[in-house]
Amino acid sequence: MAKKYERFIKTYESSKFSSSTEIWVDKETGVNYLFHTNTMSSSSGLTVLVDREGKPIITTVFPEDE
Repeated sequence: MAKKYERFIKTYESSKFSSSTEIWVDKETGVNYLFHTNTMSSSSGLTVLVDREGKPIITTVFPEDE
């Protein structure tokens, strides 16, 4: 049976009360994304994480797939 391919991996998660913040990494490009959600206001947002120069933060090392 073929392995299920997942393009994104979650590398960070923090939750407080009704909000949650996560960092996701695209395994193909290495680009890091910040996702934040608030269940009290039914709102959420996703954005690219950037460095001081405004360039996307790239993760170049990934854990081996199981």
